[in-house]
Amino acid sequence: MLHVGLDLSRKRVDVCLISSEGELVEHFRAPSDRDGLYGLTRRVAVYEEPVRGVVESMNGARFVHDELVRYGWEVLVADAQRVKGLAPLACKTDNVDARVLAELSFRDLVPAIWLPTPELRAERERARWRLHLVKHRAILKNRVHSSLTRVRSSGPDGGSVRRRRPQAAGRAGLPRAVARSRPGEP
Repeated sequence: MLHVGLDLSRKRVDVCLISSEGELVEHFRAPSDRDGLYGLTRRVAVYEEPVRGVVESMNGARFVHDELVRYGWEVLVADAQRVKGLAPLACKTDNVDARVLAELSFRDLVPAIWLPTPELRAERERARWRLHLVKHRAILKNRVHSSLTRVRSSGPDGGSVRRRRPQAAGRAGLPRAVARSRPGEP
């Protein structure tokens, strides 16, 4: 098995490959976009071994995780604080970070965090979207109620919104369709 340490930065990924015997196989950089990650997987596929990648938890780590899993890799997202505790270094560079992550994978010491499955993430996103729609609906209902209250209070008798009859809304200057309280009323 190849153990791959991936140190992610804004524009690139520093990659360190370690063999199943613990020897450094290769160290290189790749772009951190979708095409760059595809090129990375093609470059590592030359070794014809199963691959375990480790990326530190940060912005973009989930994207890298999902892309590499799509290409058949086993990918772990390591907790950044616990990695720092396991491997405190005086010289902290991207190359060293990638090497540390690969070494942790080789020694089975990766402090991995749990990532929800794509199905669970999709379900959560649907729930968030529904909450957003419900909130937006309540805002719109309150705005309509406020507008109706303003228009109706300036009517001839100035009565409450709830006690007004639909026929009186026509006299207040509202269109008849807005004033209907029940379907089927003229």
